[in-house]
Amino acid sequence: MIDITMDMEQYDCPFIDTTDDHEVAFSAIQWDFDRVEEQLETRMVVEGDDRSALDAGLGALDDHDNMRDYKLLTRRDNVARIRTVISETDAMGTIRENGGYVTGPFYIESGSEVWHVGFDGVEEADTTLSELERGNEYDVLERKNTELPEMQGFVQNAGAAMTLIEGCRDLSDVERETLETAVTDGYFQSPRGATLGNLADEFGVSKPAVSKNLRRGQQKMIQRVVDALDELEE
Repeated sequence: MIDITMDMEQYDCPFIDTTDDHEVAFSAIQWDFDRVEEQLETRMVVEGDDRSALDAGLGALDDHDNMRDYKLLTRRDNVARIRTVISETDAMGTIRENGGYVTGPFYIESGSEVWHVGFDGVEEADTTLSELERGNEYDVLERKNTELPEMQGFVQNAGAAMTLIEGCRDLSDVERETLETAVTDGYFQSPRGATLGNLADEFGVSKPAVSKNLRRGQQKMIQRVVDALDELEE
């Protein structure tokens, strides 16, 4: 397998266009390509420099000519989670037509996008890179040939990784937001950067309530970590 990481500038990508004009960044947390409709569905985390930057960026994205469907899922301050459906871009089509496939999440900021793509052979990879030069600008950040032993190790550990991912999915929105805020504000640091009182004030709830949400979130994640460690040992 030829694994390539590239910094891509597409001229027909709504996300790249938006980050070119507004101070926002996109991180893909889920993506699915529909080969029949030739469209890409994604769920993205969007972060703006501030609330107004996020407002402007989301508005521009929703209005983009290549945006087929857009939905705001959740939002807090300058961070949002969205679901989008866009038409296949020229670069996506080139990679797909040459047998390429996505191997990692997208990250888009300041008019460019980090892609992780894979190819089964050297010829397919070289042909794709050559064809991409005709209508796009890109820089290859890393290129490597993933050998069978390395791939075997990845596959063997994939179960443990999925266990951790499922742990994240088990969290309720309140538990996830409470854990994220506690980490960001330094609640788990020593000395603590935030107290239960600080967290309670931020969420507008009582200290027992925020403590309960923290305990529930921690219990779910810790159990998943223990399960993942058991899978790694096996």
